[in-house]
Amino acid sequence: MRLVVGDRSINEVISKREEIAIEAREVLQVEMDNADSGINVVTIEMKKTNVPDPVQPSFNEVNQATQEKEKMIYQAKEDYNKAIPAARGEAERTIKAAEGYALDRVNRAKGNAARFEALYKEYAKAKDVTKRRLYLETLKDLLPKLGDKYIIDSDQKNVLPLLNLGKQKGEK
Repeated sequence: MRLVVGDRSINEVISKREEIAIEAREVLQVEMDNADSGINVVTIEMKKTNVPDPVQPSFNEVNQATQEKEKMIYQAKEDYNKAIPAARGEAERTIKAAEGYALDRVNRAKGNAARFEALYKEYAKAKDVTKRRLYLETLKDLLPKLGDKYIIDSDQKNVLPLLNLGKQKGEK
């Protein structure tokens, strides 16, 4: 028993009684066979493996600390298993969003370039007509955004009173 138990910690002696009993039976059987005793060891049973009473409180504290350490390790692993896949998923989502944005920008740029090339081809065919059309289209887009407009003839010599110009009936 000293040979088998001497190589183990107190925790192993208390928690692994069957394993120690099997190893002790094998070692004892080898010794019996070497001595030609004719004795066949069938089983060894370890009934009580407790620490001495003066050491028991310290041993209990060590066990409690070990259990607490294992609990914290399991909690950390659980948090890791929750956080890492979530972070990987978020990273993948961000990458896909960036790829989609890049593809959108490239497609818009290609579309704008194609539109510009088509516009330039028409401009090259008839520069005056295209220039006038572009000017009118720009005015059509800008004028509604400007608000009130006053158009004054440059040949006019006197200033007209602009009392309620642009006001509709019923508006104040």
